[in-house]
Amino acid sequence: MAGWGYFAALYRQVTVEVRTAIHQGLFDDGARMDRFDTLFGNRYFEAYDAWGRDRSGPRCWRETFGLLDDADTVIVQHLLLGVNAHINLDLAVAAARTSPGGERSTRYDATSCSSTTSSGGWCWLCRTRRGALSPLMSLLDQVGARTDERILDFSVRRSREEAWFNAVLLAGQDEEERAATVERLDIRAAVLARLIARPGGLVRPALQLIRNTESDDVPAVIAHLDRAVR
Repeated sequence: MAGWGYFAALYRQVTVEVRTAIHQGLFDDGARMDRFDTLFGNRYFEAYDAWGRDRSGPRCWRETFGLLDDADTVIVQHLLLGVNAHINLDLAVAAARTSPGGERSTRYDATSCSSTTSSGGWCWLCRTRRGALSPLMSLLDQVGARTDERILDFSVRRSREEAWFNAVLLAGQDEEERAATVERLDIRAAVLARLIARPGGLVRPALQLIRNTESDDVPAVIAHLDRAVR
């Protein structure tokens, strides 16, 4: 599953951006943002460890890790699959745990910061480095509405507001209600993972053609992505 390193490399750079912003004093409460960033990142590591141990963990991460075994998955799908699970499930959970009770402004800052940083790093990658990674990725712009940027625009911008709503919801719920809400978010993210991995219409054959032009040198691609937001 070497291709999973694609999202990990890009996510590492997003984490570096958040840490830099904390040290520069760009948040009202740097210590609180540090707690959030730790909780948010640990959600990914825990899911990865659970998958490696016994194929357990949240449903959306199981879908994601399983789908990444497919050699036909293109780079943009690797990245979107990780973004989907991390933002559409983990973000709200981490934000609610960072600020239980009535600290709504804290949760809003956390969800906005994380989504904006992830979106910024991704858009930079798409607009300035996309051609080097996927020479035929522009085909997605020519076959219909589901371009790579538009797919991500939905999964990040809209999810930012949804994560804020769900963080507030989770923070006010008892243990049983919270478990039901997390389950609902997990199921939705798992469904979205399947749509990202198996799009319909003309996008699917276009992705197959794009995959044929992409490099099979996994370490080189990871190194490229690891420089994406520097």
